[in-house]
Amino acid sequence: MKRNIAMGVMTFISSISLSGADDLSSMFSKGKASGEIRAFYIDRQYQGSSGVDTHRNATALGGHLKFETADYKGLSFASAFYTTNEIPVLNYTDKDPTLFGINNESYSMLGEAYIKYKYEKTTFKGGRQKLNTPMAGSDDVRMIHNLFNAYLVVNKDIPNTTLVVGHINGFAQGTFGGVYNPAQDNENSLLAVTSGYSAVDTKNQTGKFLNMGGYAIGQDTAGVSVASATYKDGAFKAQLWDYYAYDMVNIVYGQVDYSWTCLLSDKVHPYVSGQIISENGVGDNLVGDVNGLYGGVMFGAKVENFNAHIAYSQTTENSAGDLAGGKIGTANAIITPWGGNPSYTHGMVTRHQFIAGTKTSKVAASYNFKDLGANLSTSIYYIAFEMHEHSGYGIARTATEHGFHIKYSPVSVDNLSLHLRGNFPRKYYETATGDKGWDEYRVIANYTF
Repeated sequence: MKRNIAMGVMTFISSISLSGADDLSSMFSKGKASGEIRAFYIDRQYQGSSGVDTHRNATALGGHLKFETADYKGLSFASAFYTTNEIPVLNYTDKDPTLFGINNESYSMLGEAYIKYKYEKTTFKGGRQKLNTPMAGSDDVRMIHNLFNAYLVVNKDIPNTTLVVGHINGFAQGTFGGVYNPAQDNENSLLAVTSGYSAVDTKNQTGKFLNMGGYAIGQDTAGVSVASATYKDGAFKAQLWDYYAYDMVNIVYGQVDYSWTCLLSDKVHPYVSGQIISENGVGDNLVGDVNGLYGGVMFGAKVENFNAHIAYSQTTENSAGDLAGGKIGTANAIITPWGGNPSYTHGMVTRHQFIAGTKTSKVAASYNFKDLGANLSTSIYYIAFEMHEHSGYGIARTATEHGFHIKYSPVSVDNLSLHLRGNFPRKYYETATGDKGWDEYRVIANYTF
């Protein structure tokens, strides 16, 4: 059987070479190189009453280099090399783990390697690639983002509609996952699996392509099949996604967005959005008896270069029985172990909105100074997470986070963006013995080409 498959592949390649060698050659000569150079500095000073007074920081330089061939009769190939490297210019009190790989070390990897075929309004893409879908996403917030091994078909034959169907069988955690430590205790496991990462081990998995179940819960599965439909007509957009994670959980995500022009002033453009996530255990229920429901709404308005919105979300509560026997509280939580974080109410760091029984409120505003002659934009936000006593942390509390983001793009250097970000969580983590928060600053330079 394997011999027949190999002979078939060789025959296909030979037929392309013999029937169009010049065209096949031009696939590479007319190909396109692209990439990004990223420098990142992070500094976090812990606060709180838990007795922890840690100061950690780190500096890294990296990015990615990608090459995409031109297409030949709809067929093309691409690959991308990713790297992150420590810049040892600081005397670390404690090295921040979110910029590096296993054991806080620099690493490099072949992050993308895929084949793409396009025929009329249908596109197939298979292999290592970057995904940005609601419940399986890149989560590009540090040096190297999450990557996937996936096989997807996208079709746009129906007007205003995009259909997606496919299968995901591999996941490579990005550098941000290193911040979690599920092996430490149940609370850390709950925090990680509801924030986009593994419930069992994040410290030793960065930069490796692993089985979807093996990464998420330490048990290999048949992966995740996905299907979606997105409809967009002017200011109205609706999308529905289904992720079937074999022997783990079925995840349904729905979202509706609508914007309009205010009747009183054509300079004011209000918008409203709603989202819902439903999860149910399937097959062998390897992640536990999951039965979570999350709902979120957002209302805002744009007035020229100013944008402001408020958002609210709520996740179903656990009962005391859901925590019996040392369970980690995932019963009515929303688990998202593969980087997906589509909620309206998440913070720059705090992602408690998916933990069971959490009621979250957020207010945010931004302003773009482009009309004043500056390539500068700013944003601020404040979030409160009202957490239930049966969340899995063993205590009712209100965690908060406020922060800002300043982005500047110098006119003198095309494609360069400079970022200053700050986040200030309080009672991010709390038990009967104390609480923990921090003051964190990030300085980032991104140059794309």
